[in-house]
Amino acid sequence: MPALRIAEVLPVPVRGGFFADDQAAIRAGAQHDGFGYVGSPLTPGFTAVRQPGEALSVVLVLDDGSVEFGDCAAVQYSGAGGRDPVFSAEQAADDVRFHLAPRLVGVELDSFRNLTGALDRVCTDAGPLHTAVRYGVSQAVLAAVARAARVTMAEVVRDEYRTGAPLLPVPLYAQTGDDRYVNADKMILKGVDVLPHGLFNSPAVLGPAGRGLEEYLRWLVARIGQLRPDGDHRPRLHVDTYGTPGLAFGGDVAAVAAYLARLGDLCAPFELAVEHPIDAGGRDAQIEAYVRLRAELARLGSGVRVVVDEWCNTLDDVRAFVAAAAADVVHVKTPDLGSLTDTVEALLLVRDAGLEAYCGGTCNETDRSAQVSAHIAMACEASQVLAKPGMGVDEGLMIVGNEMARTAALVAARRTPVPAARPEPDDDRRTR
Repeated sequence: MPALRIAEVLPVPVRGGFFADDQAAIRAGAQHDGFGYVGSPLTPGFTAVRQPGEALSVVLVLDDGSVEFGDCAAVQYSGAGGRDPVFSAEQAADDVRFHLAPRLVGVELDSFRNLTGALDRVCTDAGPLHTAVRYGVSQAVLAAVARAARVTMAEVVRDEYRTGAPLLPVPLYAQTGDDRYVNADKMILKGVDVLPHGLFNSPAVLGPAGRGLEEYLRWLVARIGQLRPDGDHRPRLHVDTYGTPGLAFGGDVAAVAAYLARLGDLCAPFELAVEHPIDAGGRDAQIEAYVRLRAELARLGSGVRVVVDEWCNTLDDVRAFVAAAAADVVHVKTPDLGSLTDTVEALLLVRDAGLEAYCGGTCNETDRSAQVSAHIAMACEASQVLAKPGMGVDEGLMIVGNEMARTAALVAARRTPVPAARPEPDDDRRTR
């Protein structure tokens, strides 16, 4: 059977799953006006504090007439924490048309890793391609290589990287958005593995001395006891705080640790993970702050897990945080990593170091990027995967959860041999 090749590349502007928000303006006090925000943006590239998310489908027409695609999308808080600027689908379409399409047409679809690696090195006159572009194109290539091999995307990644993964669904993590109470109820009723995110993205939401989050978690623990359909279901509590505890306690790491330890105590018997409790303003400072924070939490005897997000945007960043043991959970934020090859390497690096590899992303992605992420999470045995896109809970759970269920069923039905895994560290301490 002749090998499949790419015959045509079509960049198609589409809708993102949510909005792009100016985090700097929100942290500075921009107030809600209905669903929008009042005030002027502070981050370059934004035209409003909240603006509709853009995305770009990269459609690959293959020489047998079949079609595969991936979606370029960027995170909700673009331009923050060292990330690429807010995404423009129009500019991305030009970059795909002029810089990538000529390199893709006629290419044989025999290796996701090799083909995507070559595309990662492409630059424009302005520099490297936007991370969102590299993200979407790598999705399209992975899907096309899987079609050529007549296997799932998860199998392609497992086999090319020798991950040894059993390709089973991984725990789902859902996010409430601003509707913290109703959406948390949905998660509890549906037995979500990890919840609720909470979106504590401003000092006003966190509350004076963090009392807003404290009251919310107290309510959440009680609500789980009231609503969970299965009395044995014990979700992990994972909240994203966007650096606000650090602001609330004046950057005092010991005070933040004491606060987090108190939150952990009131969440018992549920485990608590806190994402981005301090924003130190740069990668090296963030690593130093988190090393100190974890040491202080250990001194206090607290089991609260520190989750790194901002300032951990690239594969090199992930390497640095892992080497310093500066987090318990590493949020591998798929659009920030750019190419899926970097996402795969990052997840495996974290997993093999014995830390928790969270295959995340953003509410501002698309249904397609969410489906592809499900395959990546399964192939890399992630500790959890984000239910995305959007902030409605149900849609993300359906898209990611259903994709994992279908993929696992297909793999089980074929019962193909699993390639040997790559060697593991002697002190493998994986936590699943």
